[in-house]
Amino acid sequence: MSDALSINQQAGIGRWAQSLLLPLALVAFIVMMVVPIPPFLLDIFFTANIVISLSILMVSVNMYRPLDFSAFPTILLFATILRLALNVASTRVVLVHGHEGTAAAGHVIESFGEFVIGGNFVVGILVFIILMVINLVVIVKGTGRVSEVAARFTLDAMPGKQMAIDADLNAGIITPEVARKRREEVARESDFYGSMDGATKFVKGDAIAGVLILAVNIIGGLIIGMVQHGLPANEAASTYVTLTVGDGLVAQIPSLLLSIATAVIVTRESGESDLSNTLSRQIGSRRAWYPVAGILALIGILPGMPHLLFLTAAAGAAAIAHFVNKRDKKEADEQAIDAAKPTISLESSAEDEDKSEVTINDVANTTPLLIEVGYGLIPLIEDAARGALVSRITGIRKQVSRDLGFIIPQVRIRDNLSLMPSAYRITIAGVIAAEDQVINGKLLAIQGANSNVVLPGQTVKDPTFGLDAVWIDPSDKPRALAADYTVVDAGTVIATHLHQLLMQRGADLLGQDDVQEIIDHFAKSAPNLVQGVVPKIVSLPQLTQVLKLLVAEQIPISDMKRILEAVSSAKGRETDDLIEAARIALGPILIQRISSPKEELPIVTLDTGLEQLMIQNAKQNGAMG
Repeated sequence: MSDALSINQQAGIGRWAQSLLLPLALVAFIVMMVVPIPPFLLDIFFTANIVISLSILMVSVNMYRPLDFSAFPTILLFATILRLALNVASTRVVLVHGHEGTAAAGHVIESFGEFVIGGNFVVGILVFIILMVINLVVIVKGTGRVSEVAARFTLDAMPGKQMAIDADLNAGIITPEVARKRREEVARESDFYGSMDGATKFVKGDAIAGVLILAVNIIGGLIIGMVQHGLPANEAASTYVTLTVGDGLVAQIPSLLLSIATAVIVTRESGESDLSNTLSRQIGSRRAWYPVAGILALIGILPGMPHLLFLTAAAGAAAIAHFVNKRDKKEADEQAIDAAKPTISLESSAEDEDKSEVTINDVANTTPLLIEVGYGLIPLIEDAARGALVSRITGIRKQVSRDLGFIIPQVRIRDNLSLMPSAYRITIAGVIAAEDQVINGKLLAIQGANSNVVLPGQTVKDPTFGLDAVWIDPSDKPRALAADYTVVDAGTVIATHLHQLLMQRGADLLGQDDVQEIIDHFAKSAPNLVQGVVPKIVSLPQLTQVLKLLVAEQIPISDMKRILEAVSSAKGRETDDLIEAARIALGPILIQRISSPKEELPIVTLDTGLEQLMIQNAKQNGAMG
């Protein structure tokens, strides 16, 4: 017990220390800009900066997709702050102790400066300027433009991706858990590219700051060396330029590495392999390397050319082409073997299926709303037409949910080869609610009150309302509209039929879990009312029965405040009493749905004896109204 407690305490201390690491690092970066840093600490920090930049570049190259390194914008910010803090600290050391010699600013700055300059400080300045131009003009500018375009297109594509996820979910292609993960990934992708668009500005600003710091170090160093310390101009230039170039290179090499890492990330596409494997697959084509080998060999035999160099390169290109050719043949053979496996596995799975036991998944009905179509209607749920049908069904779900007051479950759409080619079937709560036929590619013209023109086509009854209708060619649509026909396509017929069935049989979709979810949501705004009614006055099953009967009468249950207050003050506790009280409380809402506030409604009253007889008969049949 004590050992487990000790382990938990150590883990807690570790997490606490880890959470303090970044804040303390930021504080240390700020302190470095103000407090003088000794040269040996500068050597350590410069080395650590190079290590961090190299590690970030390696991670960027070896990731599979940009989101695998989603923390990169924040890391880029921290790395930029560290580099600027080191620039300020090293500038202070160079200007204060530069007159003491090139070793005064630390061995790292001295070594980089002397290695690049090679005894000629003019060459050092030119090399540094070239590196700055490469970093700022080529890499940083291109990266900024790519990140800007990527962020713009990612944000523009976000609604389409969300609609595609909803369409796959409604069609039953993916589960709600997969849909939730995809939505989170789309949101993360949008946030990531938006952050990258801003993070590239850090890289650009850091590169510009490097140029300014170079100028300040050289000009300030010459003034301080010659005026304050009396150094000759040649000695001051040699010392301070060496230190300045060394300081600039130590800072700009990590900056260049991070710029390359940023460019790799913003130009990287998501895939199933890292960048090295992707490039080897795409560049490693024998059709490319054989011509390369031939051209190099041709150049190598030209008079005056370095024959050995070009012929060696041609032999290398030919060897690469031969290796790629062998690799492609091997992969083709493996794919042929894999293609033959499904037949064998299918037979074995069929045998295993006969021997396997029946599970609950084989008999459980987990699809509350299902639309099945014959193979002739498959184009309605595929490609471009699918988006239109699914969007209609999504709109119907929202509309019915608002009309009835609870969330209608998602509709699953699938093909059923046992149906007639043009047939569709709508199943609600595991029970077939309707089955009819539509003709894909034609329009249904529903006869109106003033429709006297007979249209050519197949005469049918409208599946939704049972009106006389005829399936016509799209070319006859103007004629049908002119003759007072209502013209709709096959997808609209199915969607309208679904809407009518949901309004009529929506109560079959309302269960205790749904009611509990409604109560929990309402309890956030009226906790006392909920606690005083459920379950003290009315139980959850009884409240569910009340709400189901209201929904069956197409009375919306969205106003839970009126319903619960009416239920709590009902004269009796029987279900009929509760329904009557709720119906009366919802009266203003019902009247508002059929009449405007200024319109007068005609009222029909019944004889008292007849009314009592009807009420008594309704109670005997177990329902009210």
